[in-house]
Amino acid sequence: MKSNLFRIFSVLVFIVILVFLVYSCKKDPYQVGINLLPPSDTLNVKTSDTASFVAHSVLQDSIRTDETTLSILGSLMDPVFGSTTAGFYMQYRLSAEAPDFGTNSGLDSIVLMIPYGTIYGDTNALQTLKVYELSKDFYIDSIYYSNQSVETYGIPLANYTFKPARYDSLTIGGVKTAPHIRINLNQFTNYFGNKILHAPAASLSTNVNFLEFMKGLYIESSRTASGGALLSFDPTSLLSGIVVYFHNADNDSLHFNIIGNSLCARFNHFDHNHYLNASSEFRQQVLLHDTTLGKNNLFIQGLGGVRVRIRLPFLKTFGKSGKIAINNATLTIKNAETDTTLQPPVKLTLVIVDTAGNVAFLVDETEGTSYAGGYYNTTARTYQFRITRHMQQVVDGKIKNYDMYLMANDPSTNVLVTNRVMLTGTKPQLPGFSADRVKLQVIYTKLH
Repeated sequence: MKSNLFRIFSVLVFIVILVFLVYSCKKDPYQVGINLLPPSDTLNVKTSDTASFVAHSVLQDSIRTDETTLSILGSLMDPVFGSTTAGFYMQYRLSAEAPDFGTNSGLDSIVLMIPYGTIYGDTNALQTLKVYELSKDFYIDSIYYSNQSVETYGIPLANYTFKPARYDSLTIGGVKTAPHIRINLNQFTNYFGNKILHAPAASLSTNVNFLEFMKGLYIESSRTASGGALLSFDPTSLLSGIVVYFHNADNDSLHFNIIGNSLCARFNHFDHNHYLNASSEFRQQVLLHDTTLGKNNLFIQGLGGVRVRIRLPFLKTFGKSGKIAINNATLTIKNAETDTTLQPPVKLTLVIVDTAGNVAFLVDETEGTSYAGGYYNTTARTYQFRITRHMQQVVDGKIKNYDMYLMANDPSTNVLVTNRVMLTGTKPQLPGFSADRVKLQVIYTKLH
């Protein structure tokens, strides 16, 4: 009898212990690695989500925009970030070298085609584009940045106002064609069309000669006073190019294609109007360098706009009292805007920049984005980054405690990001905004 009671008591004790262990494991799922530590070490595990750090927004240097996957066109007036306009420079090549336009050829029209892609902003807003012929060369093997430009002849070939219709197909010459923008380049004169149609044979004999003869076009967006949008499109699409419509002695309905493809030099130019139209808090923090306003809100903008500078001064003394092992370190930052008419970036990028301006990714990035993070959580409206290995290297003295920068564009890719976002600061003070602040949670173990 005593033996049975003892067995029952033992089973009950085992169940209680098991329930306690299961509850303890579920209580703090973020304490990564604690169950792998020796029993004597788990007593030294510390959690801190109040680690001191400084964050504020700064202007980003111009970004490289040559031969990017997408080109950007349009104008957007943002209530927080102000005005942004985007234009692009592009070469065009002969679809066939040494074309024969026949005898007594005459111009009917010449049309620039720009394929539709995505639209960021008001899809119903009117856009106005101006097209200029370039007067100077630029080259596919050269590097170009978002603040650079190429000289034009200064006289527009076209001035075109339209409302984006990216879902409306077109019928051209009886053939149904995918949606695209069509701009008449002989709107004012027949100069440009006749230049090509009656070019010297040598200028049309090869594409090398043709690019010396017709150096390319600049498509400029006119600044909008309100609303607006930025259009992203593939400049190497089959619908990217110029069509010359003409007739000759033998045929009254002919055309010749001058194409845009991956062999054509191209780059984007962005203009943020010196942020004269931005909100007062934005201008005070970003332009007047009032870093204390980083406690209220932080600003990030693509297209060579604005990024966030992050400093972790506490790391200098974090391991001074003894050697520590960082089990997990996560940086969480929240979207301060509930109105997402202007969608935040799908992903943000976190880098370190040394005193010479060299950019490098955190070592945590080598584990992949599923580990390092950076993607926008639409439910929580947050971005989260794991910086565990980076912090451990700094604490161990293996790397210096350089500033980190959070930005919309990824410097390792040639993808342009049109999106922007206003984030909660380190200690939000403004009425009407979320009380959720930027958080850095560090879980670490004192080893001795």
